[in-house]
Amino acid sequence: MAVDRVWNRRSLLRGAAVAAGAAATVPLMGAAVTAGADGGDADSALPPDTLPGGAYDRYVARLAAEGKFSGVVLLSHKGRTVLSRSYGMADKEKGIANSESVAFSLSSAGKPFGAVAVLQLAQQGKLKLSDTVGTYLTGFAKEIAEQVTIHHLLANISGLESPEEDVARVFQSREEVQEFYGQWARHSKLVAPVGTPTGHAGAGIVIPALIVQAVTGKTYWDYVEENIFKRCGMTGSAFYTRPQWLTDAHIAHPYMTLADGSAVDAVRNLDQSSSNQTTLGKNPGRCFIDAPGDGGFATAPDLVRFAHALRDGTVLERPYAEVLTAAKSPHGPQSFGAYHMPVHIVSGQWVHGRAGANPGVGASWNIYPYTGWVGVILSNTDGETLQALSGREVQAVTGGTSGGGGGGG
Repeated sequence: MAVDRVWNRRSLLRGAAVAAGAAATVPLMGAAVTAGADGGDADSALPPDTLPGGAYDRYVARLAAEGKFSGVVLLSHKGRTVLSRSYGMADKEKGIANSESVAFSLSSAGKPFGAVAVLQLAQQGKLKLSDTVGTYLTGFAKEIAEQVTIHHLLANISGLESPEEDVARVFQSREEVQEFYGQWARHSKLVAPVGTPTGHAGAGIVIPALIVQAVTGKTYWDYVEENIFKRCGMTGSAFYTRPQWLTDAHIAHPYMTLADGSAVDAVRNLDQSSSNQTTLGKNPGRCFIDAPGDGGFATAPDLVRFAHALRDGTVLERPYAEVLTAAKSPHGPQSFGAYHMPVHIVSGQWVHGRAGANPGVGASWNIYPYTGWVGVILSNTDGETLQALSGREVQAVTGGTSGGGGGGG
């Protein structure tokens, strides 16, 4: 599964910042640039660090020039693109550059889609957040089936410990991934009282996805594509398979750093593995398709569309969207766990979002609900930590810092 951490304990890898909207594209410093058409007086009311040529823009440009960033960053304010930059190559072998139309692997940044799927079913009366695992699924230990609820899983307070994963395994079909993770989740153990904050328990992500499948009769991937991506207008987003990753020109390839410091296209070199201690031995291309509840691929503008769909009731009724992002448990003085995402208070305002990383993969999206900003970072190389990138985005938008970036975790 994707790498996932709370940033005030351990750092994530890579990144880029996001926003989308109608605008004109012009070249600047070797990058694709999108600047608002109205500019001038409208820009004067925005934080200077968010503007083209501002501190955040210069920071990302420097990283790209130093070979520490490849991908897309986007900042959007109330539906208007303020800053959009694309650097590096999506596919070096085919000469395809990164751009807003390129989809990037999301890693753990895709996990909130699973929470949205569950809440859609809850608002339809097809399940209750207080239902236990055993209400819908069989094969789990009795204490898990009878004590652990959907709420516990979404809030990451299940007390579960997940089995170790075989990171060297190369999957060959959707069916193999489905079967493996269904059985893998059923080998979880209850190691702490239910309600206890859980570490990186991947089963807490997979089990709600299995419940979505049990309730709807559809695969998790198909359900999310139809009921989230399609409804949000996320036309460049999907749960792509490895063959699509290899052949589709609009999917960024992950450039993974090896022990000798060189970088390889991970999806074309399944025999190679990450040397980074937080992702040691992993290769994101080995999973034929992301595990149910995890990952997916999205473009930067599509993640902005998702953010707006959460706000306007397109994907969830507003009360349920508020349930998604409401603080459930404290992580720190100003950091809390919500459903499949952390939320932070920065400079007196909430920042909602999610980040994730794998070898050669970095993704982050942040929503600033008080001020109408959305920030997205998508990367396809190992370089600057995603924590640092998102932290600079948060600082540019709010003037403050969350002590570890925005939507980490």
